[in-house]
Amino acid sequence: MIVFQLSSRQQLCRKDEYLALMQFKDSFVIERQASTCPKVNLRKSQGVDCCSWEGIWCDQNTSHVIGLDLSNSCLFGSINSSSSLFCLGHLQYLNLALNDFNFSKIPSTMGNLSRLTYLNLSGSFFFGQIPHEISKLSNLAKLDLSFNVDYSNQELLELKRSDLNSLA
Repeated sequence: MIVFQLSSRQQLCRKDEYLALMQFKDSFVIERQASTCPKVNLRKSQGVDCCSWEGIWCDQNTSHVIGLDLSNSCLFGSINSSSSLFCLGHLQYLNLALNDFNFSKIPSTMGNLSRLTYLNLSGSFFFGQIPHEISKLSNLAKLDLSFNVDYSNQELLELKRSDLNSLA
């Protein structure tokens, strides 16, 4: 079983968000040994309080998960539009940079995470058209889609001219 590594915070997370995080994590293959991926730990005894896991931030008052940093976590696979990631409706910060999403498309349901202020998908092997639903993220202050290139440094992401107006 794959779980996140714990940090020292003392807060209980919501069960539905714990389950969503575990389902999201279990949908990927870990490319390298856990020792080379600081946010990934394969020990089963880490506990169920996701608010204390490394790379997870929770609201102090509501215990909702508001931040998820899985950058450089050796994740391999794709994120589909029905991913449990999109059950984390209170997310404000999402960093999935430097993983390998296997040339998959950025799901249009990313636009449903309406509270996001920070989204980093850089260097993660996403491919195709950037979904216009990203423009629904009206609270977004930082968006990083850089370095999504293939092995020959060919750009993988596209932004069609007709979509530029909705992002401005």
